[in-house]
Amino acid sequence: MRETIVQKTSALFLQRGFKSVTMDDVANAMAISKKTLYTHFENKEQLVRESANFVFDCVCSEIEEIKLKAAHPIEELYSVKSAVLKYLQNESLSPTYQLQKFYPEIYSNLRDQEYSRFGVMVQSSLRLGIETGLFRPNINVDFVSRLYMNGMRGIRDIDIFPIAQFDINTLFENYLEYHARAIVTPKGLRVLNEFIGTSEQK
Repeated sequence: MRETIVQKTSALFLQRGFKSVTMDDVANAMAISKKTLYTHFENKEQLVRESANFVFDCVCSEIEEIKLKAAHPIEELYSVKSAVLKYLQNESLSPTYQLQKFYPEIYSNLRDQEYSRFGVMVQSSLRLGIETGLFRPNINVDFVSRLYMNGMRGIRDIDIFPIAQFDINTLFENYLEYHARAIVTPKGLRVLNEFIGTSEQK
């Protein structure tokens, strides 16, 4: 029952936002009483925490699946972007926005987990890019992976990029191109241009 509540509540939070969904809403969606709900979760914050971790695990699993299927690291970059954006759309209802604003401690905890899980995947992609001749062989993998992760965090920071001024999809597109152009070889640049829809500059 507890896992089912987390799964269904996570969907509600993604649709309507962490702030606006009440425990009454959760109980109604589950067709259970609030009393039953509170036997599994002490309060809404606990439910938000577990739901946020559930979504985070789903994103990680989806990225791992993308890594297995992507033809090369540049395709992986853009496929991961598309996957992540599914969870970050809807402006003020964005999970990142609402966690950062209303549940900063939960948001901070997820940020701490990001590098330990995503960082390893980023480093493996960078190494594969070097091996396949798409990325420059002299890049410092550890440095670039940390820079990439820090940038991904930065574009999701609502204080730096207020949602009223910046579209999250555009931010991701611009950042990925900025990141990739810094590390690609001429071969990698040709592949990159296929993804950004531009012709190679001569």
